[in-house]
Amino acid sequence: MGGRVGDAEPATVVLVDDHALIRDGLRRAIDRCDDLTVAAEAAGLDEARAVMHRHKPDVLVVDVRLADGNGLDLVREMAEQRPELAIVVLTMYAGDGQVLDARDAGASAFVTKDEPSHVVLDVARAALLSPRSFQSPGLPAVLARVADGSVPRLTSREVEVLSLLVEGFSVAAISRRLYISESTTKTHVSNIYTKLGAANRAQAVATALREGLVDAG
Repeated sequence: MGGRVGDAEPATVVLVDDHALIRDGLRRAIDRCDDLTVAAEAAGLDEARAVMHRHKPDVLVVDVRLADGNGLDLVREMAEQRPELAIVVLTMYAGDGQVLDARDAGASAFVTKDEPSHVVLDVARAALLSPRSFQSPGLPAVLARVADGSVPRLTSREVEVLSLLVEGFSVAAISRRLYISESTTKTHVSNIYTKLGAANRAQAVATALREGLVDAG
């Protein structure tokens, strides 16, 4: 896909996020560009798979936390099926584990939702030029922290569960929200406690907020 940016035809983009405001904001920003155009949008995984098959875009911008599942599942599928696809993971939660999970899933880049739209578009352009070269602000620092063990590496699912714990959701409510069984949720909670050195929810929440493992908002 290298060299697409700057060609006469704009690169096509599919936006996958279950928040319409996020999709609308990115669409408006892309509509002002000459080199990018939105081919389609999707709010969940099943819809996204259908849209990706129908439109075969140049760029996929996808959230991690979707209403019907984990966006990284789509990233893995698309990275395997279309190695030339530029994949930008856009999320509210920027834990170290999230960054590394995105990289390992085959994403081209990882950006948080607090970045301005023009930054997201610049990242998409860079991903078009080098879709298999992962980029993320602060990646060297993330790798250094994981290497020396100073910050525990939570999986993307564990970050999802932890963020809901921080918001006060019960195990049953988390299970319904993430479409997983209560026993699976309890396993994730147990793993989170172990990795954070926490004995209970209160300690896990305190560590999560102190270390910036989830979004405090």
